[in-house]
Amino acid sequence: MADHLPVVVEEECIACGVCAEVCPEVFQMNESLGFAQVLNPSGGSEEKIQEAMEVCPVHCIHWSDKT
Repeated sequence: MADHLPVVVEEECIACGVCAEVCPEVFQMNESLGFAQVLNPSGGSEEKIQEAMEVCPVHCIHWSDKT
């Protein structure tokens, strides 16, 4: 398990869906709420999660230290 986990800052998310396209094993769109969510934080490689973070147009996905 990773030392850090991806988190979506829901208030900043514009629901573009890019993260879910890049890494669907980790991210999913919640159409009814209007933002992306972390479905399975350990579902994808750290590299793929990082790629999803980098392509996010509003940069609302961040690493959070595992608590």
